[in-house]
Amino acid sequence: MSPPDTALDDLLGPGGGRRRWWRRPALWIGAVLVVLAAAALWWWQGQRQAATAPQFQTQPAARGPLVVTVTASGTLQPTTQVEIGSELSGTVALVLADVNDRVRKGQVLVALDDARLRDQVTASRAALAIAEAALKQAAAGAAEARDTLARLRDVRERSGGQVPSQSEMAGAEAAAARAEAGIASARANVEQARATLSSHETNLAKASIRSPIDGIVLARKAEPGNAVAASLQAVTLFTLAEDLKQMKLQVHVDEADVGQVREGQRASFTVAAYPTRRYPARIVRLGFGPTTKDNVVTYLADLTVDNEDLSLRPGMTATATITTVERQDALLVPNAALRFTPAAAGNGEAPSGNRSIVSSMFPRMPGSGSRRAAGTDTAQVRQVWVLDGAQPRAVAVTPGVSDGRLTEVTGADLQPGMAVIVGQAMGSPT
Repeated sequence: MSPPDTALDDLLGPGGGRRRWWRRPALWIGAVLVVLAAAALWWWQGQRQAATAPQFQTQPAARGPLVVTVTASGTLQPTTQVEIGSELSGTVALVLADVNDRVRKGQVLVALDDARLRDQVTASRAALAIAEAALKQAAAGAAEARDTLARLRDVRERSGGQVPSQSEMAGAEAAAARAEAGIASARANVEQARATLSSHETNLAKASIRSPIDGIVLARKAEPGNAVAASLQAVTLFTLAEDLKQMKLQVHVDEADVGQVREGQRASFTVAAYPTRRYPARIVRLGFGPTTKDNVVTYLADLTVDNEDLSLRPGMTATATITTVERQDALLVPNAALRFTPAAAGNGEAPSGNRSIVSSMFPRMPGSGSRRAAGTDTAQVRQVWVLDGAQPRAVAVTPGVSDGRLTEVTGADLQPGMAVIVGQAMGSPT
């Protein structure tokens, strides 16, 4: 071996120009690439599992007030409303009141033309005078007949029955009896004449139509010169309200809500004239008789209303909110929590996304349970789901009243502040 070759061998070392395996860079580069690929695969699987894991929306269970209300609509009415008409037919002579006038009990509102009625009263008084004169005449005749009979009886007694004759005595007794009957008839005629006079005087008084109450005039339908035909139909001339400072609101309660409404419950209402103002009221009567309109059954409820400032008027349409239940310190959960069931809870599997790549390639068998429908009756639910770490856990509860958004629940395992699950969103694989 020449000197150059000897120097090359010394440089390369034993074994000549061949490097050892751990000194080969390609081997190390390949190993690094394999590690990077495994790390990327592990990261991708983690991201995929995180993406497919269920996401739960929660709200905390909390203590607070709960108010359950029922809404009903109706109209305002006076506490006492009287429609005044006429029992007599005739012509309106005078109208002595107008709309919004305050009237007193006994005040004349309308006067009918009473000329004919006055004539009838005058004729009745004359007939009564005639009857009374006839009574006096009958009484005088009866007194004369009694005297004659008494005289004849005295003569008969003195004569020992010889005179007068039996026929004369019978005639005198008959005359006395007729005279007594004449008195009875005359008295009856007097009573009849008095009754007729009283009837005509009553009609004359009714020609002046008076207010039966202290109140205010709501409506007037009488004008001077109008003809009133009371015999054909009931005629309403005035409509009066006794006191507008105290009114009543009549609302129609739906049959689905009537079971929650009771007498004495508080309420409030609004009217279109004052949309930002709420008026207090209280239920004083709930009717048993139904009202059916367009196949909708409702029940009429009366509410007392204080109208001291007279801002409310009869006939106004009002929307009332009746407070049926009121709780001050109730444990409340959203209604959505009572309708929620984890998607995988039906088949007994943990509702998580921890599935391997291989298992994710095969479809899962459908669970035997079914997800609770969104419209499930919350009154039948006996559990809610809370988020315990990352997994849902069922907690037994007893539902109470609900205002449509929150429900009162009781249960030893549910405490205020617990994260109650109200919804679930499944991720999608990337």
